[in-house]
Amino acid sequence: MEFLIYAGQLVLGLSILVALHEFGHFLPAKLFGMRVDKFFLFFDAPYALVKKKIGETVYGIGCLPFGGYVKIAGMVDESMDAEQKERMKKPPEPWEFRAKPVWQRLIVMVGGVTVNVLLAFAIYSMVLFVWGREYLPVQNLTYGVSPSALMKSEGFRDGDKIVDVDGKTPMTLGDVSLAILINGARQVTVEREQPDGSWRKQTIELSANVQEQILENNDKVLFSPRFPFFVDSVLAGHNAKETGSFRKGDRIVAVNGQPARYFQDFVEAVKDKKGQQVQVTLLREGHTVEVPVDVDDNGIVGLQPKAPGDFFKYATETFSFFGSIPAGIQYGWQRLMDNINSFKLLGSSAGVKQMGGLIAMSKAYGPHWIWQRFWEMTAFLSLALAVLNILPIPALDGGHVMFLAYEAIARKPANPKVLEYAQMVGMVFLLTVIIAVNGHDLVKLVTGKL
Repeated sequence: MEFLIYAGQLVLGLSILVALHEFGHFLPAKLFGMRVDKFFLFFDAPYALVKKKIGETVYGIGCLPFGGYVKIAGMVDESMDAEQKERMKKPPEPWEFRAKPVWQRLIVMVGGVTVNVLLAFAIYSMVLFVWGREYLPVQNLTYGVSPSALMKSEGFRDGDKIVDVDGKTPMTLGDVSLAILINGARQVTVEREQPDGSWRKQTIELSANVQEQILENNDKVLFSPRFPFFVDSVLAGHNAKETGSFRKGDRIVAVNGQPARYFQDFVEAVKDKKGQQVQVTLLREGHTVEVPVDVDDNGIVGLQPKAPGDFFKYATETFSFFGSIPAGIQYGWQRLMDNINSFKLLGSSAGVKQMGGLIAMSKAYGPHWIWQRFWEMTAFLSLALAVLNILPIPALDGGHVMFLAYEAIARKPANPKVLEYAQMVGMVFLLTVIIAVNGHDLVKLVTGKL
């Protein structure tokens, strides 16, 4: 069932994005009097699942879900078939792409990317209007944070309270992680409790290669909220249940005599005790109780903590219809900048390993069909698609823009043969990348790393 949910969300999300992206090319082409031969969702090589000719255009759905295309008469692109090649040998017709002014062709080529950006802004605005925004402000983290092992090696400690990152006050822990990984922040100011109980500000200088280390370690959560460990439930089928000695409401305070008053402390204390018995100290109705329990081979005992929301005050923002529009655009712009900045991470081997294909994208949607998450992920992918497509690589929109910019500056078009060979090279490159990232997905899926 989970597979169908993953696949369904991915197919629907990509269908929306690709169809509207191609419509961004189709609409200005038609408005400028260009003839559009084909409009396809997904590629129709080797065959189309369905197609129908309406007027001069064949509309259809291809069998390869790696994108889509609009075939515009007189344009050198990835759809160069025998008919198009023969047409290019003749003088341009008035309704052909190559016969139109450069500025019109530029608008056609950036139309898809423009639609993807506007679509993301619209989706984020809709999400804020319908669901609002709920988040946990960093200043409400009463017990501070629990840093990952990597962040501890950088100088953070359990219980630190984050004040600012490179001089800017973050709203959430997610903002802190983005600032470090994507924006390259190197200074984090924290408040740290001193032995005498007072709090003192301290600035932590991160390593120059901290971004690469995060990617190498596949460190998905740099900081998590630190909260006390009160037992909410004892899970059936686990060792804690078999002891019969744990109850809802118990406050865990130590493991093998070492303090473990916070949930993350407890997790760290037992994860290396696989197959061993540990002594858990807890408080119950004012009394201290010692309970021996075996740790299973997965490093857990089967105690479910109270949710973090029971200890913190979340902030909730609601938006009117008109208020959601500027808020959605602002949020979308921030995510667009994050997308652009993330491309520099591909300069390292660790960054390249983080690239994902269709399986990674489907996993990002989640195993449950939650409409808010679906739309937020679709908006994120829309921005990623926009940034990817505007790269100056032949066979992508950005490659066409590059050659049109040359034509505008040189006042003459590039040699058609150069364009054709560039498209072929670009397509080979893109197909190689597609095969590589999806193959990498399969390897990670089989090895359990996805």
